[in-house]
Amino acid sequence: MVRRKIAEVEVKEPKKQGRKNEVDLGSLQTEDIWALYHKARAKKQVAELETLRNALLERHQPLVRYIAERLLQTLPKSIELDDLVSWGNFGLMDAIRGFEPERNIKFKTYCTTRIRGAILDQLRSQDWVPRLVRLKAGKIDRALQKLTGEYGREPTHAELADALQMDHDELLAEMEGASAKAVFSLSEKWDDRDDDSAVEKVDVLEDKKSIDPIGELHKRDMMLYLTRSLTHKERFIIEQYYQVGHTMREIGEMLQLTESRVCQIHSNVMSRMKDMLGQRDGTMLQ
Repeated sequence: MVRRKIAEVEVKEPKKQGRKNEVDLGSLQTEDIWALYHKARAKKQVAELETLRNALLERHQPLVRYIAERLLQTLPKSIELDDLVSWGNFGLMDAIRGFEPERNIKFKTYCTTRIRGAILDQLRSQDWVPRLVRLKAGKIDRALQKLTGEYGREPTHAELADALQMDHDELLAEMEGASAKAVFSLSEKWDDRDDDSAVEKVDVLEDKKSIDPIGELHKRDMMLYLTRSLTHKERFIIEQYYQVGHTMREIGEMLQLTESRVCQIHSNVMSRMKDMLGQRDGTMLQ
């Protein structure tokens, strides 16, 4: 009977001790947890070290989220806050491992740089635009803002080129290369609604390679109107050249005419059409 009671005490004591440690960590100040952490690291107490590190991670979660929210304001909408927080946690863990209090540096100052750096590193790794292009874009933008502040207006292209010590063509090439295109998700919604009625960008994306039926009908009607007074040979040349896309030489081979004769007939037809309709913008008569 006595042995059974002793065994029960031996089994129950570790559980009570574990609950006691959890309560103590929750009531301790952050500085006290740091002292216990460095003490456990010096003694290489793996279990205690992991527990204390997790406690420090929890204490500094608000800082990670604050930095992530600040960075999110400058990023595209396709970037999720949870992803930034997750990347920032890796930086926080590295900061906890590498922090040395004997250097007299506040941990908040030290870990802020590591958290921000970890998030930016992950963003750069996912950026399809080369870093050199980003640096050039930043250099041009800083020069533009500086000159705008000095002149009270937006600087001219020549003034901007002179400030950057570039010639006209070089600056133009840099600006075209620096104006990197943004990448958006086609599943992104136009509004903030989460219901099924929200329209996604893919639903309204214009397919410029597809044939516009209305435009094709207009072209066909215009061609019929323009060629109704032409002879069979003249109409054949116009249709084959503008609609099918054959060259003058190919049309001449089909009609058994020389290329120069086909060009002559084409010029005569276009001259008559211009006299009849006049110069029309956006048509083949232009």
